[in-house]
Amino acid sequence: MSETYTATGRRKTAVARAWLTAGTGVITINNEPFEEVLTTLTLQGQLLEPLQETNLKNKFDVRVITKGGGLHGQADAAKLAIARALLLHDAELRPVLKAAGHLTRDSRAKERKKPGQPGARKRFQFSKR
Repeated sequence: MSETYTATGRRKTAVARAWLTAGTGVITINNEPFEEVLTTLTLQGQLLEPLQETNLKNKFDVRVITKGGGLHGQADAAKLAIARALLLHDAELRPVLKAAGHLTRDSRAKERKKPGQPGARKRFQFSKR
């Protein structure tokens, strides 16, 4: 049986788990072809970036399960999960993935609402009189 590499990626409130197994390059997200889930070419390209940078696009079958967030957050989380799983396969890919920025978790998230005001930064309207 071929070895499976598992990794997790996160972005905003989206979480993605990726499993890489030796194969022919079939990619599924939530048990559907990734082209059906990620409908725009931009998102599809973003998901494939780590595999293309390392020239391993047709060497692995990729299975991704995503939860939470929206389409863009899930795509970014899946990209990070795939990049981390590739590192488990071969640690020498680290400089290539690092230089391309695929190993950095994007920590930006929605700022919490503060008490005594209507939003995170917005203040109630000031009335002088």
